[in-house]
Amino acid sequence: MFTTFRGGQSGGWTVTSITRVKGETLPKVAALSIVASDSIALPLLPAQTSWRLAGVASYLRYTEKEEREKLAAVQAGLGRSEATHAALIPIRKSAAWWELTQQERREIFEDKSHHIAGTLKFLPAIARQLFHARDLGMPFDFLTWFEFAPEHVALFDELVGMLRATEEWSYVEREVDIRVEREV
Repeated sequence: MFTTFRGGQSGGWTVTSITRVKGETLPKVAALSIVASDSIALPLLPAQTSWRLAGVASYLRYTEKEEREKLAAVQAGLGRSEATHAALIPIRKSAAWWELTQQERREIFEDKSHHIAGTLKFLPAIARQLFHARDLGMPFDFLTWFEFAPEHVALFDELVGMLRATEEWSYVEREVDIRVEREV
């Protein structure tokens, strides 16, 4: 199942900001739509004022069984009615990251950066889903989608600040922070 995030003039989410964190940004758009389907959703009419990113939810590559069980016990699902704020953060990592072995990436991801252990305290307030895009020829390797209630905006900012301060983030060469709101 593919998930396509399309930035354009209409969609279920109003874009409140698009911030370049590292590398090239994306064009400013008014809205974000999300389509899950058996194929990558193509725009009806490609436009200079829109963009399309697609990914696949996959297995957790760097997560061990005990960690997966801890996450499952506390994480919330997407689509909660109170979660009217969200963020799409597409990320591309450097060639140096991909030249590491799976074990070396795991050591940086969890043993040094504490990606899983450090983020547990933000659950269930923040729901999230990771989509893999690297093998689809997309301009980003990962599309990270987060949903949260308005009162958890500062908590979300703390979460991304913590992740950006890790050794793992030193391998990021492109990141864009797209904040959106859904009307109730």
